Amino acid sequence: MAQILSQADLTSESTSTMSMDTGGNDQEIPIMEEVAIQGQNKSLSSQYRRIRCPPNRYTPLRNNWESILTPLVQYLHLQVRFNTSTRSVELKSSPKTPDPSSVQKGADFVSCFMMGFEVADAVALLRLDDLYLDSFQVTDVKMLKGDHLSRAIGRIAGQDGKTRFAIENATRTRIVVADQHVHILGSYGNIRVARGAICELIMGAMPGKVYNNMKNVGKRMNER
Repeated sequence: MAQILSQADLTSESTSTMSMDTGGNDQEIPIMEEVAIQGQNKSLSSQYRRIRCPPNRYTPLRNNWESILTPLVQYLHLQVRFNTSTRSVELKSSPKTPDPSSVQKGADFVSCFMMGFEVADAVALLRLDDLYLDSFQVTDVKMLKGDHLSRAIGRIAGQDGKTRFAIENATRTRIVVADQHVHILGSYGNIRVARGAICELIMGAMPGKVYNNMKNVGKRMNER
């Protein structure tokens, strides 16, 4: 009986020590400190973008450099420079940048100019929130080669750009035709209408038919 009691006493002592140990471990759980808000602001203030300059836009960029810097520096408060070794425009936010999304807006503005748009048209991306850029290739609509591809591009532009200007005025968009690439700047609904007209020209529609359709579209938009 003595041996049995001694074993029972040992088991009770071991369970009591285990409960005390677990209680001590519960008190030693590490407490994680919250992340400081100042650290988050520092990470946001170091955003960086780089936009490559195509060879055909190097001279226009040099001629319009001051007009490009004005909205980026005075309105968006960004740090801008042109890297001559990589031939790219580099944008970086500073502690004085009020909005972290300003870097992306500035990058969209510079990219719009690199595609071939005028500075006055590209600035609209900074002032309005419902403007977008849409780009596609002529061969994405229809696989054309050689003279057929050249004629399709000619139908989009028209004689002295008349067809392109008619589409721009009717849909209130801006269109740039750069070789096989077509870039459209405007609102979502207007881009859809302009893209449909350009696709019809690529598929072989006569410019006169598309021009008449654009007249009807322009009248409907004026009525709205």
